[in-house]
Amino acid sequence: MIIKNGLVVLEDSVRQTDVRIESGLIAELGENLSDDDVIDAAGRYVLPGGIDVHTHFCLDVGFAVAQDDFYTGTVAAACGGTTTVVDHPGFGPAGCGLDHQIKLYHTLAQGNAVIDYGFHGVVQHVDGDVLKMMETLADEGITSFKIYMTYGFMVSDEDIYHILRRAKELGVMIAVHPENDGLVNTRRRELSESGCTAPKYHAISRPEECEAEAVNRVIQISAVADDAPLYIVHLSNHLGMQYIKLAKQNGLKNVFVETCPQYLMLDDSYYEREDGLKYVLSPPLRRKDNTALLWEDIRQGDIDTVATDHCPFDYTLKQKLGGADFTKCPNGMPGVELRFPLMFSEGVMKQRISPVEFARLCSLNPAKLFGMYPQKGVIRPGSDADIVIMDPGRPYTVTHNRLHENVDHTPYEGMRVECDIDCVISRGDLIVKNNEFIGQKGRGQFIKRGKPLLDK
Repeated sequence: MIIKNGLVVLEDSVRQTDVRIESGLIAELGENLSDDDVIDAAGRYVLPGGIDVHTHFCLDVGFAVAQDDFYTGTVAAACGGTTTVVDHPGFGPAGCGLDHQIKLYHTLAQGNAVIDYGFHGVVQHVDGDVLKMMETLADEGITSFKIYMTYGFMVSDEDIYHILRRAKELGVMIAVHPENDGLVNTRRRELSESGCTAPKYHAISRPEECEAEAVNRVIQISAVADDAPLYIVHLSNHLGMQYIKLAKQNGLKNVFVETCPQYLMLDDSYYEREDGLKYVLSPPLRRKDNTALLWEDIRQGDIDTVATDHCPFDYTLKQKLGGADFTKCPNGMPGVELRFPLMFSEGVMKQRISPVEFARLCSLNPAKLFGMYPQKGVIRPGSDADIVIMDPGRPYTVTHNRLHENVDHTPYEGMRVECDIDCVISRGDLIVKNNEFIGQKGRGQFIKRGKPLLDK
């Protein structure tokens, strides 16, 4: 297969060149390449396939189950230009081993996923067995682990320190959900007792200070743990970003940051809508001025990746369980299908970032930080032929009916997208053409990831 005449987005430049694909790999870049199978990408961008390192497929929170499994979720991801996901498993039974959820998720993904995938380990408690199992899982290609500073299986500051020390020894990445659990629960209780349970109070119960304080606290713990690799998931506010910048100014090198499209394109005014329950997620949507500040953080290179935190609960389910009470509503928002086109539209097409910067946020940096580079995340000879052809001259309006996510709504309904995906190639296979999935169920492979490349 040859992709001809396209604007190929490389690691540090954009070049009009041809791309030859052979045996699932990128074989050659050059001029006037020939083959019987040709895709003409004239006037289009040829991008490395998207990597979403924050999804929640098959998520079971006990009282609700997310709508997307590893088949429907990866079909949606593929149609949205994502060719690799690294999923965050839900919590397992109390006291279970660190490998419990990994074993379960292997059974859920194998034979179902249509694109390549990996998993983060999820830490629910810390003891000697967990610390030992981190090495075993790392040898099996699970080279990142998630901790929570809130929710039922949050870990203490002491345990965070032990986890980070172990991560430093092993050279693996620790992802953290940072929110001050005590403050969040106190605010939720105060609001609930006062009858303030409408969706807008969800954001009020989890103010940016609760997130920013936890960001600062875990950064300082990582400093004590000898600058252990730390990855802040779904950063929603600029205040937290300021703490991260300060830490880097003071010499920390291994702190990395993820944000999500919802924090760049939506704001807390959505909680005032009749369908405000759709937007109940944690951290919550922030003030409108915050979105501009996060875009500036991206422009300055302070944010490393954009992922989705795809957590698709039906709106009808949120209504049934929550009613008018945000405290009874499952937290989460779909978005795995729209990250790539929305970020290209709002970032590149509106000249906030360059195509190279877009590819770094959505493909290259995720591959480096989570041990998949140069197999993934880049268009160069020897890498997997994971490629998205983006047409900048084909705008459309987001509608739920256009999407493939197995959920009854999209939070981006009515948003104009100034580009569209022409086709998606995964390991040399054409799997999406003109918004139609044409791949095969179960073709996705588990990616045995290496250690993170911290020097991006």
